[in-house]
Amino acid sequence: MELLRQVNDVHADGRPDLFIHGKTKYREEELAGIIDNPLTPIFVGETEGGEIAGYCFCMVQDHTESNNLRPIKTLYIDDLCIDECSRGQHIGQKIYDYVKEYARDNGFYNLTLNVWSCNPGAIRFYESLGLKPLKIGMEALLSPDKGEPL
Repeated sequence: MELLRQVNDVHADGRPDLFIHGKTKYREEELAGIIDNPLTPIFVGETEGGEIAGYCFCMVQDHTESNNLRPIKTLYIDDLCIDECSRGQHIGQKIYDYVKEYARDNGFYNLTLNVWSCNPGAIRFYESLGLKPLKIGMEALLSPDKGEPL
């Protein structure tokens, strides 16, 4: 839960109009369901001392029954977080490399993820791993405060 808070706070720093500091993407009971679901594999990186240093939450997206998409399976990276104390030790790259190998070994066509434009460090990290933009999300703020916290 601490790592979930850390990743949320990065987003809250960049978009305080959307994210609430100190919160998490999932509640504990939701996290338990994710852990128990075979369609949401989780990968964990540890320090030499056995402490959890990071994680990667994934979701299986199966397009084999789609009407308009090719019949492929995608492994979607829902969340990748490295503990603030463990950053710079290449743990994120090791987790990503492991997830990529898992996806290859299990017949996935591709890996996908979303990254917030307010997180340039994450964008640089993913680009350094060879990821390329797949699509671009766009918005028009409609509140009169132009993106200030509500």
